[in-house]
Amino acid sequence: MASSEECNKSFSCDYMLLKPEEAGVLDVTKILFSSDVGKRKFVDCPEGVRREPFGRRWIIFVSVMAQKFLQAASKPMARIGDGVEYWLNLLRGNGGFRGLLINSFKGKVVQPDKTSTSFLSFIGHIDKRVELDSKMEHGDARYKAVLSVMASKASYENRNYTQAIVENHWKMAFLGFYDFWNDYQEKGTTQAFVVEDEKNDIMVVAFRGTEPFDSDAWLSDIDLSWYELPAAGKIHGGFMKALGMYKTLGWPKQQPPNKPETAYYALRSLLKQRLQNNDKAKFIVTGHSLGGALAALFPAILALHEESFLLERLDGVYTFGQPRVGDQKFGEFMKRIIEKYSINYYRFVYSYDVVPRLPYDDSTLLFKHFGTCIYYNSFYEAKIVPEEPDKNYFSLLWLIPKIGNAWWELIRSFSISFTRGPEFAEGGLLRMFRVIGLFTAGIPAHCPQDYVNATRLGSSHVFLPIIHHSDHITHHQKVSKIQ
Repeated sequence: MASSEECNKSFSCDYMLLKPEEAGVLDVTKILFSSDVGKRKFVDCPEGVRREPFGRRWIIFVSVMAQKFLQAASKPMARIGDGVEYWLNLLRGNGGFRGLLINSFKGKVVQPDKTSTSFLSFIGHIDKRVELDSKMEHGDARYKAVLSVMASKASYENRNYTQAIVENHWKMAFLGFYDFWNDYQEKGTTQAFVVEDEKNDIMVVAFRGTEPFDSDAWLSDIDLSWYELPAAGKIHGGFMKALGMYKTLGWPKQQPPNKPETAYYALRSLLKQRLQNNDKAKFIVTGHSLGGALAALFPAILALHEESFLLERLDGVYTFGQPRVGDQKFGEFMKRIIEKYSINYYRFVYSYDVVPRLPYDDSTLLFKHFGTCIYYNSFYEAKIVPEEPDKNYFSLLWLIPKIGNAWWELIRSFSISFTRGPEFAEGGLLRMFRVIGLFTAGIPAHCPQDYVNATRLGSSHVFLPIIHHSDHITHHQKVSKIQ
């Protein structure tokens, strides 16, 4: 069994940690032929024989090889991402290709500035909308969902751009934009920002999701290490590390002295300070993709630390395209927390988005979703379901429906501005993704564009007050407006 003296796992009762930096290709391959994974030096688990079925060993093999590739490709990916964003912003800042040619002849080319209020991320170029839904009236049941999805989308942008959106377009207070320390990656790779809607006494914590060219974020996603906590079950190791677990300390109740602040501890401190100064205020946590996973995990760690004050002021968790975070025991733990503190937990899934179907919910990986699932089809029709269709995505049974749906989404991209209004128009970059979706259905469905559309166009009947009983949670049968 491989060991890791620098990593304290005493806070967990069981664990399996993958360490790709210590794995050679031959050693990784051997895991496919030996059921005792504890023999592999890149697998850190408790002493003794650790036999795993082939299906699980195959997943470990894929995860470690993918992590090794991402570690090696980190700098090239970043350079490609910088280049793509540079050219997209160069064209945008000069009025398109024709404007760029004209400005080139005049010697007046407008150069992009990555820190400016006009510089857009790759995700931002897919959906350039910055305004909240102008048709939404005060008290609309969709308000918190629309605010959350727009905050999740804005989290992909730079600090100055995000601040300009919050203050100039949303007319809200911008409380901070952060690059939080990841103690395992030993750099600030977890991003979030905080905004306050002072009119409605609500704060929003938005975690940034996975950027296409950010290898660090992808490493958090595909790191299938896990820790089992006695009270909470097995939890995805990559998400724990990104939220703020310390390598040598785990999850101490207080921020360790002389250590860089991680996301969990810094946000917990900020929220306490703000909420203690306003008895009426509450807060929401939200995020898209990886950001959704961190938003779902945040209240779990609050519960483990018995932070009742914050949990009582947690109005809701709104996640978009969120991957699975833990096993069934973790889901049951979260259901008890949601019920005890009357937390509105909404997990949004659009159509065949691949990310909510990962990691697998099967006998191999044992990952499970929890909370209220609001599913939108490609017509943006909403319904509450126990589980999204094709929950593990790669079923051959769903192949033809997914391809047919991808064709419809491509056709829809040319007509939606006429049928739904100009604010829903799609640009060339998203249409390119729609074309890719004909061959890899589920990837374009993960873009924030469709989640923004879904919250604006979908019916508000799914946002109903949650009635908490001792043994289950149901939704009120009457449509009711939630501020």
